[in-house]
Formats: sequence, C-alpha cells, structure tokens
Amino acid sequence: MLTFNKYLPVAIYIWILGSSLNYADFGDIFYRVYLNLTMSGSITDPQHTIQQWLQQTLGKCSMHIWNLEIKEAPNYVTTFQVQAMVPVNISATERLIFKLLTKGYTNATFSISVPSGGVNIMHKDPGLCPEETMLTVYGIYVWHEMTPQSECTMGCLRGNESATRFCKLNGSTDRAAWDHPDLSKCTRTVSDFEDLENITVTADNSADIVDMIEDLLNEQTDLNDAQLDIVLEKLSEVTEIGTLTTDLSSDITKIVSGICYIKTRPTQVNKILSITDLMGDRTVFEGDACNMTAPSLALQLINPDTSQFHGLTFGVSSLLNDSTPEIFYDKNFTEHPDTGTVAFIALPRTIESFFPNDGERPRVQFHFYGTEKFFEDPTVGMKLNSYVVSASVTNATVSNLEIPVMLTLRHLQNKEDWDIVKCVYWDFNQNDEKGGWNDTGCDTVTSNATHTSCSCDHLTHFGVLLDISKTPISAKDEKILTIMSYVGCGISSIFLGVTLLTYLAFEKLRRDYPSKILINLSVALIGLNMLFLVNSWLASFNSNAICITVAAFLHYFFLATFTWMGLGAINMYLALVKVFNSYVPSYIHKFCALGWGLPLLVVSLVLAIDINSYGTSLSRALFQESTAFCWLKNDVTFYVTVVSFVTLVMICNISVFAVVLVQIHKMRANKPSSSRKGFLHDLRVVASLSFLLGLTWILSFGAWGPAKTPLLYLFSLLNSLQGFFIFLFYCLMKDNVRKQWRIHLCCGRFRRTEYSDWSHSVTLGAKAKGGLQISSPSMKTETTREMKSSDTSISGTSHDGVFPTRDRKTIK
Repeated sequence: MLTFNKYLPVAIYIWILGSSLNYADFGDIFYRVYLNLTMSGSITDPQHTIQQWLQQTLGKCSMHIWNLEIKEAPNYVTTFQVQAMVPVNISATERLIFKLLTKGYTNATFSISVPSGGVNIMHKDPGLCPEETMLTVYGIYVWHEMTPQSECTMGCLRGNESATRFCKLNGSTDRAAWDHPDLSKCTRTVSDFEDLENITVTADNSADIVDMIEDLLNEQTDLNDAQLDIVLEKLSEVTEIGTLTTDLSSDITKIVSGICYIKTRPTQVNKILSITDLMGDRTVFEGDACNMTAPSLALQLINPDTSQFHGLTFGVSSLLNDSTPEIFYDKNFTEHPDTGTVAFIALPRTIESFFPNDGERPRVQFHFYGTEKFFEDPTVGMKLNSYVVSASVTNATVSNLEIPVMLTLRHLQNKEDWDIVKCVYWDFNQNDEKGGWNDTGCDTVTSNATHTSCSCDHLTHFGVLLDISKTPISAKDEKILTIMSYVGCGISSIFLGVTLLTYLAFEKLRRDYPSKILINLSVALIGLNMLFLVNSWLASFNSNAICITVAAFLHYFFLATFTWMGLGAINMYLALVKVFNSYVPSYIHKFCALGWGLPLLVVSLVLAIDINSYGTSLSRALFQESTAFCWLKNDVTFYVTVVSFVTLVMICNISVFAVVLVQIHKMRANKPSSSRKGFLHDLRVVASLSFLLGLTWILSFGAWGPAKTPLLYLFSLLNSLQGFFIFLFYCLMKDNVRKQWRIHLCCGRFRRTEYSDWSHSVTLGAKAKGGLQISSPSMKTETTREMKSSDTSISGTSHDGVFPTRDRKTIK
C-alpha cells in the first residue's frame, strides 16, 4: 500500500497559504483535471497505482475522485473530476489541488512525477438534477432537485420499503444527470392491461415494462384483440426507446414467442415482425455474434468483419422438446444444408454492397419462426407447409441480388409427387398493407418429399406454400374415387352411345330442338368420357406431342360439354320466359356454331399463346402409384379457361333452373290439390334437369374442409354417371322413345304398330320452316299443356309450331 505524508486539514492549509480567503461559496465544488505524469520503477499495474495515488493524495483533503480515465503511453494522460466536500474558496482549492498533484510520489520501488506544466484544472458548475415526475409500473414518483453525486430516497407507494435514485456527475458533459431509479423493493401498482396502456415508456422504465408484460401474460394467456394491441404497442415503444441489452432482448423474445401462439389479425403479424426486426437492429452486445432463443422463435445477430466477408449461412438443425430451435451459423456461403435440417438460408457475398459506408460495422440478423399458424393469409388458396426463416441487413433494403439467396425448408407435411409447392415471402404491403404471401423474385429450385429449396433475389421472411386446392385426400379414398370415376365413365359412354344411336336412328325423335341439343351434348360427353378413359394410357408413351394433343382434345370436349349444357338452358329460357313474338332463323345452326365453335376458339388461343400450357401432370393411379395424365399444366390457363368458364355456365344454368321451379310451383298452385303422381312427375322433372344442365358439378365448388371427402364421393358418382342418367330420363323413361323402340325393335305382342297420337305428343303443329318462332301467349299455353303431361319431360317438350306471326320480330 502507498504511504503519504499526512497533510493538515484543507481549511488550515489554505490559511497557511497566507491568502485572505472568501467563504462566500459554500457547498460541493467540482473541478475537471487533466494530468500528464510519468512513472518509473517496478510497477505491475500502472492504472491501479495511479488511481490509488490520486485517492490517497486528494482524499486526505476531503476530496473525491470521479470518472477517472487513463490512457497508457510513455506519459500517462489522465483526466478525472474532483469533488470538494467542504465549504471552500474556489481558487484556493484549485491551487491546493495543483500543489498536491505536482508534489508527486516516491518510494523504494517506483516513483510518480508530474511536471508543473502537466496539470490543467478547471472549475465546473454541473448544476442540479432537475425535478422529474416518472410514471412507472410501481406508480408515480416525483424526484426532487438534487446535487450531483447524491442519492434521493422516498417511500414506496406500496409497501414499507424505499425507492432510491442517484444524481450522478456525467463523466463526458460534466453535468448532473439522473441515474436509473431503484424500485426493486417496491410493489407494482399496475395490475391489468388498462393500467399498462396508461404508462409512458422511457429508457429508464423499459425493463420494468417488459417485466410487467411478462407477469400479465403469465396470469392471462388468452388475450383479446384490444389487449394484444396494447402489448404490441408497448413492446414497439420499448424497442424504439429502451436500451436493449441482451437480457432485455431475451425477455422480449420470450414474450413474442408466447404471442405467436395467440390468434392474431394480419395487421398484428406485421407489427410483431417489425418489433423483432427493430429489436435485432438495436440490441447491444459484445463480440461478433449473439443469439436469443425461445420456444418456436430464434434470433441470430451477427456483426460481420467486412474485411473478411465471404457470405453467411444460418440454419436450424432441430427443435427441442419444448420447440426451442437449435441454431447454427457459418461465416461462409454454403448452398446445401445437412440432411434433416429444419431451415437453412445462405447469403451470398454480394450483400456486402448493402453494408453501410460510414465506417460502422454492419449488422446482419436471421430470424426463425417455428409456428406456421402465425402466418395466415386467407386470400391464397394454399397453406404454409414449412416454418419461416428470414434475413436482413440493418438500415438496408436488400433486393435485385445478382447472386440469389439460397434457402432450404423442411416440409411440415410430406409432399407427394403431384403436389404443387411455391416459394414465397411475407409481403408487408400485400392485402392493403395487412400482409400476405407473395412469390415475386422467388423460384423453386428443387423439391422432394421432405424439403424444398428456393432462390430469391432479396431478403425478407421466407416460407413454402402447399396448394391445398390440389392436395389429394387419403390414399384409400383416392383409390375408391378413381375406380368409381373409371367405371362410371365407362358405363356412361355405353349408355350415351345407346342414347345417341336411338335419336339418330329414329327421325321422329329428333324433330324438336331440345332433342337436337341433347344429341350434341351426348357427342360432347362421349368424347370427354372416352378421352378420360384412355388419357393415362396415351400419356404412358412419354411423347410430348401426343400428350399435348390429348390434353387439347380433352380440354375441347370438356368446354363443349359445358357449352351445350348452357345452350340447353338458353333454349329452355326462350321457351318458358320470352314474352314477345320472335322468329329465330337457322336456330339450330347458330347453336351448333356456338356449341362447337366457342370451345375451338378457346383451345386455339391457348395453343397459340403457349402450347406448353398443355402437357403431363401427375395423378394418383389405382394402386397408390403416380401416373402421368395429359391436361393443363399452367394454373392461370386452368383458372381462366376452365374454372371461370364452368362458373359462368353454372350461373346461367342455375338461373334457368330456378325459373323452371317457379313455373312448376305456379302450375301446382292452380290445381285443386297435388296428387302423389303429380309430385313424382315434378320430382322427375327436377332430377332430369339437374343432369341435363350439369348442376351436379356444383358439388366440386363445395368440396372443402370436413365435407370434402363425402362431397367428392357424391361428385364422382353423379358426374361420372351423367351419361347413364341422361339415358335413364331421356330414353328409358320417355314415352315417345319407348314407342319407337316397340315399333322398330320389338316383336310379337310387344311390337307396337300404331302411333296415331304421335303428332300430339311430339309436335303441336307444322314446323316453322328453317327457324324457331316463339310467341308468348301461345307458347306458354302449349308449354303448360306439355308440363302437365305425364309422358313428356320439360326438356323434351316440342317448341316447333305455327303460332300467330302478327307483329313478330326476327332475330338475326
């Protein structure tokens, strides 16, 4: 220990100086001292030696040393603050400090010398710590004015302990400044979210706010939207204002981890992501890297050395039992992760161009979110099939990278060969700035059953979507549905052929327009069913030309089928609803041009724009194996030329169907009573129209959620047998057809030789030559008579007849 000569008390020493002292200045006096000194001899710890010498030299004269800074050199440059604790004269005390320091120190092992020109002393007036009112989780505290280097004490608002706050002397500004208050012995006064909302977040109370949020979440885990908004707002303010130490950031990470399991709104998702991003930017830590983990959430912060930057790699190797991620990072660019990696992202060296140019060390952060339900976007027909990983550079928007970012994400649900996956990122501006998935700038590189690899030209939050609209049901159900479809299409093809031959063979059956429309619809359905049955066989040849041809023809007959179903509805509308006399020249020819020409136009446009829209896709075969199928590959083409087309036809057909139901209701209302026979006839009319107009296809629009499997069974059964039901209602159950069969095909007592009532059941008069004439009064009278007949279906009613032509209009 150093030993010094004992000096007289400061008051006596000043008197010895012989000056006429002025004690007008009472209270603590502060000085800033700059000192250059040299040391010689055997010294193991120069800084400790200098500090001990100053404290003993000035401390004996009731002075204190504050904020000592020492820079080692051949000459030790030292600066510190001196506080004189007794009423003294300012100038006299300054001379005393000078004399004590320039005296130096010498003992047997070392010496300290200070030249007279090596001391610079300046008097400082630090002022007072101002009165300040603080709103904290412990209540409202008013800290009164205090002198520097003194402590203010007051009783806690709750409890019998005390709260303290120190007024310190700032080492840089030489001004008085309040330190953080010590309220650890007090009891919190905030007990609910409304109290939390009224607290103003400051740098001093940020840690207390976070502690309070943790306590509230421990007490109440199921938050409503208003409470969650309060929590997110306070966390946002803490990340903006607070001093984010690693401990504080770790606490915030745990809170966000818990919030990720709470049902959130899209706007709240954006808020949470902004909080974690800003926290990663502002967290203060020592060294090159720091990480924070919590269940289903991890942050890796890296301050890379720009002189040795070769890219960065971050990944999650696994999740622990409590879902806490096990993370790793590498200071190099690696494209391929180890097998089994949960999430992996590699940043190329080119992101160095986005680092700051002001000499500051850059900050790169990686985030991992291990809860897929947190990122919900109801506007996309796909579900998130991976966890989410993100990367960012502080104060930079990284985009348009020449070398893309590579990432690999493990699937939450194994991908089948026919499944469609898409690499996407979370776009904060999507859905009116509520946030949503966007695939711009991201491409799928490879995808297997367990992992998908992506390349993106920017940095943000990445994930992999699975197209749930094309996700198959269970393997067992898929096998049954496939068998049902093939068997049903085969049966339909046979009975459609019988229907077609019947109407073509017997000229009297095809005199009316509904029968001619039925013939065209049967041709289209036969083509559709036959191509469906041989599709996989033709696709097995692995010929792109054959597959494109088959897909184009299948697309054509599919559109033709729906076109003719729509034309059947239009024809029915003209017969039942039109309220003016009109004559349609070349009626059936126009229908044929539209029924076969419109699908041809659509398919031709697809081939002309992008022939590769047709091709091979994968579907489930009968025995759980993937098999090729020739159809549309392009999603945009599929939705524009198939989904939208079917939707428009269905809207038209449903409207006509509703009109027919209204007509039936009016007819039944005019009858004295409804007989059981009449009810069964009406039921038959409704059923026959449902198959003729293709209304069973509506089931495909409702095949979602829990009802998906049973609706798919019903859909496959009814639609694959559509041809059989057409035969049932328009051949087997139709009297006119049965009469023709008995006249031409039967023998013996079953053969019918007379059919004098044919003209009454088929036509109501002579056929208008070359066109259709529609007259409201006559048409509705004759149609009503036909609807009342138990022998004729509505769709089979003849609309040919000679009606009054006065004031008729010709439709060209």
